[in-house]
Amino acid sequence: MATTRTPRGSWIAAGLQALTSGGVEAVRIELLAKALGVTRGGFYWHFADRQALLEEMLDAWEGDATTALIEKVEAAGGDARTRLRRLFTVAASGDGLLTDIFTDFAVRDWARREPAVAERLRRVDNRRMEYLRELFGGFCTDPDDVEVRCTLCFTVWIGNRLLDVDHGGRSPAEVMELIQRRLLQ
Repeated sequence: MATTRTPRGSWIAAGLQALTSGGVEAVRIELLAKALGVTRGGFYWHFADRQALLEEMLDAWEGDATTALIEKVEAAGGDARTRLRRLFTVAASGDGLLTDIFTDFAVRDWARREPAVAERLRRVDNRRMEYLRELFGGFCTDPDDVEVRCTLCFTVWIGNRLLDVDHGGRSPAEVMELIQRRLLQ
C-alpha cells in the first residue's frame, strides 16, 4: 500500500498563510504540520529544512504576485489602457496570492529584518514598476508623467488598504474608480 504524502504545495500554502497571519516567526514546521493535520516527518520528504521552505514560499509569492499576474493581464491582449484596466480589475479581485495584499505586507515586514528578503522584495517591486512603466508608456510620452503615474498607481495599491478614512460620501471602490480614471487619462 502506498503512503499518501502531503503535497509540497500544501506546505508552501500553509507557510504563506502562517506568514500572513503571524509573521515569519509563525512559520514553524510543527505548527504547519498541525494545521495540515499531518506529522512533521512528511515535511522532510519535500524540504531539507525550514530555510528551504522559506525560500520556496518567497518563490511562490514572487511567481504568483508578479509573473502570474502579468501573464494573466497580458493573455487577453489589448492596448496599454485596456491592459491597465485589466490589471486594476485583477488586483482588486482578491483572486489568490497574486492580489493578496496582506501576504505582500507580511513579506514587506519580513524584509525589514532580513536583507535577503529585502533584496527579493526590491527585485519584485522593480519588476512591478517596469511593467507599469511599459503600460503607462504605451500612451504617455513624457517620462516624468510615466514615472509619476506608475508611482501613484503602485503606492495607491499598497497604501489604500492601510487607510481608514471617509471619502465624502463615496465608497472606497468609487474612489479607486476615480483614481483609475485619472491615471488612465
